[in-house]
Amino acid sequence: MGSMFRSEEVALVQLFLPTAAAYTCVSQLGELGLVEFRDLNASVSAFQRRFVVDVRRCEELEKTFTFLQEEVRRAGLTLPLPEAGLLAPPPRDLLRIQEETDRLAQELRDVRGNQQALRAQWHQLQLHAAVLGQGHSPPVAATHTDGPSERTPLLQAPGEPHQDLRVNFHCHVFPFAEEEAARHAALQQLQQQSQELQEVLGETERFLSQVLGRVQRLLPSWQVQIRKMKAVYLALNQCSMSSTHKCLIAEAWCATRDLPALQQALQDSSSEAGVSAVVHCIPCRDMPPTLIRTNRFTASFQGIVDAYGVGRYQEVNPAPYTIITFPFLFAVMFGDVGHGLLMFLFALAMVLAENQPAVKSAQNEIWRTFFGGRYLLLLMGLFSIYTGFIYNECFSRATAIFPSGWSVAAMANQSGWSDAFLAQHQLLALDPNVTGVFLGPYPFGIDPVWSLAVNHLSFLNSFKMKMSVILGVSHMTFGVVLGVFNHVHFGQWHRLLLETLPELVFLLGLFGYLVFLVVYKWLRLTAASAATAPSILIHFINMFLFSRSPTNRQLFQGQEVVQSTLVVLALATVPVLLLGTPLFLRRKHQRRQSQRRRLLDDDKAGLLGQPDVSVASQNSDEEKAGCLGDQEEEEFVLSEVFMHQAIHTIEFCLGCISNTASYLRLWALSLAHAQLSEVLWAMVMRVGLGLGGEMGVEAVVLVPVFAAFAVMTVAILLVMEGLSAFLHALRLHWVEFQNKFYSGSGYKLSPFTFAVEDE
Repeated sequence: MGSMFRSEEVALVQLFLPTAAAYTCVSQLGELGLVEFRDLNASVSAFQRRFVVDVRRCEELEKTFTFLQEEVRRAGLTLPLPEAGLLAPPPRDLLRIQEETDRLAQELRDVRGNQQALRAQWHQLQLHAAVLGQGHSPPVAATHTDGPSERTPLLQAPGEPHQDLRVNFHCHVFPFAEEEAARHAALQQLQQQSQELQEVLGETERFLSQVLGRVQRLLPSWQVQIRKMKAVYLALNQCSMSSTHKCLIAEAWCATRDLPALQQALQDSSSEAGVSAVVHCIPCRDMPPTLIRTNRFTASFQGIVDAYGVGRYQEVNPAPYTIITFPFLFAVMFGDVGHGLLMFLFALAMVLAENQPAVKSAQNEIWRTFFGGRYLLLLMGLFSIYTGFIYNECFSRATAIFPSGWSVAAMANQSGWSDAFLAQHQLLALDPNVTGVFLGPYPFGIDPVWSLAVNHLSFLNSFKMKMSVILGVSHMTFGVVLGVFNHVHFGQWHRLLLETLPELVFLLGLFGYLVFLVVYKWLRLTAASAATAPSILIHFINMFLFSRSPTNRQLFQGQEVVQSTLVVLALATVPVLLLGTPLFLRRKHQRRQSQRRRLLDDDKAGLLGQPDVSVASQNSDEEKAGCLGDQEEEEFVLSEVFMHQAIHTIEFCLGCISNTASYLRLWALSLAHAQLSEVLWAMVMRVGLGLGGEMGVEAVVLVPVFAAFAVMTVAILLVMEGLSAFLHALRLHWVEFQNKFYSGSGYKLSPFTFAVEDE
């Protein structure tokens, strides 16, 4: 599969294809799908290219194929799948395929024409026979149906002008003898002619079936072969002819690891012609295309990244990390054991049936969307089960897998709850400071006793909000760290000191410190000091105001000094981030310019010591140096570099604030999903379970109630809420995570391949 952490190394190669073997070589490259051809004839009109005639012949054949295909469908038949492994036919076979195709098309046209003429003639005989069968009745107007809505009158009136009847009334006029014997003889003759026409029509239809059978047998393979041939000629049109007209020259992008296979394929293809194709790498200043090989598991995750933008060449690829972070952030918003299990089982069914032809060939667009992301759905459901166990929610109901860490009996015994006290107090509080009431934290997830508490929502608000901030800061910090690998790989060492380090100081000095306060408060304070616990929010606000609140005690000694220092450091990184890179690049550019001028002066001094050097040569050297200098000036413009860096600095500094707040959507979506699930349970299932009556009656009532609950669970909580959580997770990856290190300004390597033609 290749490395997914960054795109593969791609080289620009030049191919020298002998004219006699060029078609075979390109055809073999199309079968392997190794290279992407560059158009060397971009300035040449499409009508002036070497193989334009061959392309037109293929296009004419495709039009004939369309006619044949429509004739097969018109007969109610279907075309079979083409044989596997069909190759592009040799150029000499094009004339044979064209002749056979034209012959089949002409036979179909002739047979269809004869069939229609015979049917029309037989129909005329039937109409004439119907008129003669009416005997001595007065002039009759009969009708017959030529189509679904058109009715044609049949008139028989001796002596009337036939031509006027045909023209004015669009009717059929037949001879009608006065003598009955003559009419009887004419009727027998018509019946004999009708029988003969039926036999001829039957033979015609049998011959038509034979022709359509040949079309069914030959057309699928011809379609594949001609499409491949057309693709080969289109690729050859992108090549240029050598000056000796003995070979075609092509340029193509190819993965470095595929170069040996490319060389071997060209040798095998050109050996039959007695010549050898040559391939070698050439330098290029253009940015190569991006090639990341995927399989059926990683394709959907790579698709999420590419939907934002294809990465630059050799840029760090976010897809390997998205495999874990995307389903996890989705599950944070969608966490429920029951809902996650349903999603997991649905995705698992698609995974197990992925090799069945009926599943793979389904054309429904919605189904293909789900099927393409089956592995993504599988992990999303699996992670949702995990977070559902953490939230202790299964269809909004808590489960007591382990014993609760709270003891109601200890609280009742030590608080002296009497019957009168219980009668007067509908709500009872469990005090963790009372000995034996709080036995310790729940082994995994949230204690089920919280589902019975009236402050359940307040507790989850505090927990999920802080969890969202911790996850968000960690995710963004990881994105900044991934940028280090880009700087090291591209040799931009100055960015480590002038960009990455200030970014980490700014992000961690402010919001990393906020995460530290949350974790420190969790670990440091106990239930005994909960009443006097300081507010983290007030501390964080005072941090930016360089002030303190007398009523909000400090979490640790020297907290004010630490906070003031972190704010000063964060503010100090802003000018470094803004001016560091532009000034460094300007200094580097000036150093290069001075070195170039020094080398030019040395060359002039050497030329002045040689009397045989002409002045024109000196002027040429000066002009050359001037051109190089102008090119370097165009490559570095201080104002553009500064503007780009200013945008990056503003975006990062403001983004650290807005992006951290954006991760609070994890908290909001999680609470919304839990509350919707709770409302659905309370308004549907709880009502159904609360209906009294006999066992049989209650069972009958529960069937429609459970059906309604199941339908609304799938439609609202799985489809609508799942889509909402998916879109929010997508935004968190595209905006908050990937913009820290991923530019997405590249383009994909699109190899020349027949894979599409084979499908």
